[in-house]
Amino acid sequence: MRKKLFNLLLLGATLVLQACAAQSHLVQDELETVTKENLKYYLYYPEDYFSSENTDFGLLLFLHGGGESGRNVEEIKDTGPPKMLAEGKQFPFLILAPQNSHAKKWWNTDAVVQLLDSVVAANRVDKNRIYLTGLSRGGSASWELATQYPEKFAAMAVVCGMTPLPYAHWIDKNMPIWVFHGDQDDVIDVEESDKMVMKLREMGHDVRYTRYKGVGHNAWNKAYTTDSLYTWIAKQKRIN
Repeated sequence: MRKKLFNLLLLGATLVLQACAAQSHLVQDELETVTKENLKYYLYYPEDYFSSENTDFGLLLFLHGGGESGRNVEEIKDTGPPKMLAEGKQFPFLILAPQNSHAKKWWNTDAVVQLLDSVVAANRVDKNRIYLTGLSRGGSASWELATQYPEKFAAMAVVCGMTPLPYAHWIDKNMPIWVFHGDQDDVIDVEESDKMVMKLREMGHDVRYTRYKGVGHNAWNKAYTTDSLYTWIAKQKRIN
């Protein structure tokens, strides 16, 4: 059945990211460099997507952590919303879950956005209801995406990610944010979230913060099983 596409549909894409023009004092011709990135990903459709031909849906972009990078793409389903989907939970929006193909590198956020744009263009997605979430390394990438593409996302949820404080100045004040972190995290210190949340609130941002007592780096186990998170996400819509 189509509603089970999450378990069956594994798509691959070769993304041509950017052409960079450069000139030197010795060569007057334009020089071009093309970067390519191969991304594997899962795409989930809500139960009523195919029976509601005139309805546009929201889309949640999920970025996994370092433990699922560069390995079997099936490992994406070990954490976060993909894990819940594999266990049978249904969501009211599409979920795009790419895999970082590099085990020891950060997410290529340019590639992620190009993939996201291609999926949005090929499906009935409401561009004012595109949501972003990520954990650990994917949480850090989420902060980065929010600064580089401040007008793209309607809401963001970050789980135990890290980010430079100056990013706060580039994030859209109209985008609500929910941050999760464990106070016993020995991989990414909880102060990363403490300081960023404080800075954003000082600047007038709408930020929720769930700081788990006695929880280590695996705060995602609690965060992504919080039903109110998805209710909160589904209510958000960009006002342009």
